[in-house]
Amino acid sequence: MNYEQGEVKNIHYGDVLVKYGAFVNVAYDIIPHITNSNANDYQDRFLQDGDLVFADTAEDETTGKAVEITNVQNCNIVSGLHTIAYRPSDKFAPYFLGYYSNSQSFRKQLMPLMQGIKVLSLSKSNISKALLIFPTDTAEQTAIGNFFRILDNAITLRQRKLDGLREMKRGYLQLMFPQAGERVPRVRFAGFSGEWQERKLGDVVIKLKSYALSRDFETKEKTGYRYIHYGDIHKQVADLITKDEQLPCIRTGDYMPLNQGDLILADASEDYTGIAEPSVIIHNPTDKIIAGLHTIAMRPHNADPLYLYYLLHTNVFKKFGGHVGTGLKVFGITFKNLSSFETAIPTLAEQTAIGELFRIFDDQIAVQSQKVEQLIHLKTAYLQRMFV
Repeated sequence: MNYEQGEVKNIHYGDVLVKYGAFVNVAYDIIPHITNSNANDYQDRFLQDGDLVFADTAEDETTGKAVEITNVQNCNIVSGLHTIAYRPSDKFAPYFLGYYSNSQSFRKQLMPLMQGIKVLSLSKSNISKALLIFPTDTAEQTAIGNFFRILDNAITLRQRKLDGLREMKRGYLQLMFPQAGERVPRVRFAGFSGEWQERKLGDVVIKLKSYALSRDFETKEKTGYRYIHYGDIHKQVADLITKDEQLPCIRTGDYMPLNQGDLILADASEDYTGIAEPSVIIHNPTDKIIAGLHTIAMRPHNADPLYLYYLLHTNVFKKFGGHVGTGLKVFGITFKNLSSFETAIPTLAEQTAIGELFRIFDDQIAVQSQKVEQLIHLKTAYLQRMFV
């Protein structure tokens, strides 16, 4: 398949599972072509508006996800690898079957029919056993389909705004921090001038004690002590901490707690991009927080904590981490190697301005992300309630 040319387009099961929602708009969605395809070879297989295409296999219970084909116009499109296509014998309002076939009420019928262990699959005969319960009034079908389309459009708009903010942040991370060998960033706040000073990370941080505490030290009791495990950092449970309630409590002991502004980094990762992935405490925590297993804890010294936090998210630092990190299946980094990272650093006032800008970016990203999640939860709830 290719995305450039061909007489026939192809709906692949992987795209049904991942790329498309409840329906595919053939005229506008990006659908691959069959390379060197000839329309005459597929005449009896072309899909039409209203057809349903099921993915008949997946590694989990997304097996059986379906898409409704819409807006075919003059396009030649066929159902491809690991898919099963159905054409309704009755006329349904557009979009109704697409949403209905992905509702919990329909999918719970498919769950017991799935076969396999590591890979689940559905046969055509098993899908055909599912019972359809639907309103015969096409006006009600239309209302339901349009309602979910409105929700999907709202989710898409919010997601685009979220993606735009994330992309803008990535762009400014490259523009507002000097590249390797440079002493001045490409974009700068008004009022700041002059070259930045070349410094090593070890010159502006002090190493703190980390404790090799495993999950066995966790407790459900509120002891007043919580800790950050490297897994919490990778899962972003401990990312730019403003609330520490998500972190696990541990039994009390003789620990050195972290302060506001201290940096905690993961010293191990499955690939170099996660090496030294940082977290930072930006508010006074309610409980005492301890740096746990596979973490490196540092206290900024004459440097802005947020500035250092975002510096460690730049591609310049990631490339450095990939260069000094060691290991094959698991990559690791030591404080000694970490502290040797050298880059140009501005005055404290400019550091603070840069750190605050990216904090605002992250606040806006968090707000938009929450709105997307709320809309998705709303759609999920209505998919359960509006279908029998």
